[in-house]
Amino acid sequence: MIKSMTGFGRCEVAENDRKFTVEIKSVNHRYLDVNIKMPKALGFFESSIRSELKSYISRGKVDVFISYEDFSEKTSVVRYNRDLAAEYLGYLRRMAQDFQLEDDVRVSVLARFPEIFTMEETGVDEEELWKELRRAVVGAARMFVDTRVAEGEHLKEDLLEKLEGMRRKVDFISERAPQIVEEYHRRLEERVRELLEDTSVDEGRLLTEVTIFADKVCVDEEIVRLCSHIETTRDTLQEGGAIGRKLDFIAQEMNREANTILSKSGNLEISNCAIELKTEIEKVREQIQNIE
Repeated sequence: MIKSMTGFGRCEVAENDRKFTVEIKSVNHRYLDVNIKMPKALGFFESSIRSELKSYISRGKVDVFISYEDFSEKTSVVRYNRDLAAEYLGYLRRMAQDFQLEDDVRVSVLARFPEIFTMEETGVDEEELWKELRRAVVGAARMFVDTRVAEGEHLKEDLLEKLEGMRRKVDFISERAPQIVEEYHRRLEERVRELLEDTSVDEGRLLTEVTIFADKVCVDEEIVRLCSHIETTRDTLQEGGAIGRKLDFIAQEMNREANTILSKSGNLEISNCAIELKTEIEKVREQIQNIE
């Protein structure tokens, strides 16, 4: 099977008063580029998330969105720093003595000083947290792959149809090219006879001119290579896997052969067919850009 590089996956896992939601979406890219957006509280799992995703994705610009909600009643606690409060109080009393001020320190005043009271997150079991988060990541990744595979099958069918159309154009050029030489031979001979009138035609010279012309317009090698590239592309699509880069290279080679045919052709029919062939190759290459 082949995979498209565009896909979407979503999974939600809710248990133990916690809920994880993971969404994955992607577009085509030459390499694997994963961008993860998630709460800071889950930051230490980023490396594990990336490793997990690599087993499902090999290419594409991938955006991962992770949300985390904790519904437990006690997610943080208040800490009272008695030693720091005593130190503040000692300095305040010393200040009152140094400047002959009234010692009117109240609890409400002392409590306002920094770090007397602090909020701390309650400890969580990282292993348990990762287990739940991983379930959400894997669930989203599997759905993501399924959408990529479905889209990949549509791409495959479309590409096979386009390859068939390309093969018909190549066959037309293959059949028409030899006729061009024969027509040139006939026109040249007729023209020479008109010019020479009753004088005999030098068949050897005529044959030489036709041979030179045939060498200039011969596209046999290009046709053979194009047919080979089309068959290789078809076989590669049937094999499946991560074939995007390979197919892109083959498409470039097909375009090169079509350009050569167009530059050699002096016949309007073949030129038009070569232009149509280049157009089809470009369409194929655009589709290939979306294959992983």
